[in-house]
Amino acid sequence: MLSAWESPFVHQLLAADDINLANTPRADAWVVLYPFLNKLVLPAGVGDMAHNRPPADVHLIATKASLVVRSNLHPAIQYLLLEAAAEIHSSPGVFRRAGQFPAAESIDMPLSPHARQYYKSGAPFLQRHLPFWLAVLVQQLIVVLIPVAGLLYPLVRYTPSAYDWAMERRVFKLYEEMQSIEERLAALDSKPHAVDEVLAQLQRLDRRASSLPVPVSFRPRLHSLRSHIHFMRANLQRSSKV
Repeated sequence: MLSAWESPFVHQLLAADDINLANTPRADAWVVLYPFLNKLVLPAGVGDMAHNRPPADVHLIATKASLVVRSNLHPAIQYLLLEAAAEIHSSPGVFRRAGQFPAAESIDMPLSPHARQYYKSGAPFLQRHLPFWLAVLVQQLIVVLIPVAGLLYPLVRYTPSAYDWAMERRVFKLYEEMQSIEERLAALDSKPHAVDEVLAQLQRLDRRASSLPVPVSFRPRLHSLRSHIHFMRANLQRSSKV
C-alpha cells in the first residue's frame, strides 16, 4: 500500500497499539551507497501525542519523486506543470519544509532548461501577467517576428542610404552631361548650326533637370545645375548674335 502522510489510513496505522513502524537499520549507509535514497526521521509522538506513537524516533529511507516530461514538450506546458507542482507540494509537511519542493534536483534525468530557468527566476513574464492562451500566442508571435525583424533591420537601416545614393547618381549623371557639353563647347567653332545644336542639348538638359523628382535636400544641386545651364545658354545666344 502506497499512500501519503496526509492519508487518514497512515495516521490510523501509526496510532494503533498493535502495529509498530519498523526502523531502518544503517539508514546513513544506504544513502551513501545509493545516492537516490534519502534518510528521513519520523519524530516520536507525531502519530499520537497522547499515547506517544511512535514511541521513539524512527529512521526511514525513501526516494524523491521526479516529474519527468518528454524533451519536446512545449515550454508553456512545462511551466504550467511546474506551477501546479509548486502549488501542491510547496506547503510544509512532516518530511519537508515550506518551499522545499518542488526543487531543482536531477537524480537520474537531466534538468530541463525551462525548469532551470523557472527555479532561477520563476515563470516567464508573459505567463505571470497574461492569460495562458494569450501568453502562448504572444510568445509564438515573438518567435516568428524576431527573425523577420532581423531581416528587416538591415533593409530599414540601409534603405535611406541606398535611396540617397540612387538620387545622387541621377543628379551626377546630369552633371556629367553638362561637363560633356562644356567640353564640346570649348572646341566649338562659330558655325551657326553647331551653336544651335548645343543650345538644343542645353534645352533638353534643362527640361530633364526641371522634371527630375528628387528630395528637398537635392534641390539646391539641381538649382545650381539649371542656373549654370541658363548662364551658358545666354552666353551662346549673345555670341551667336555678335
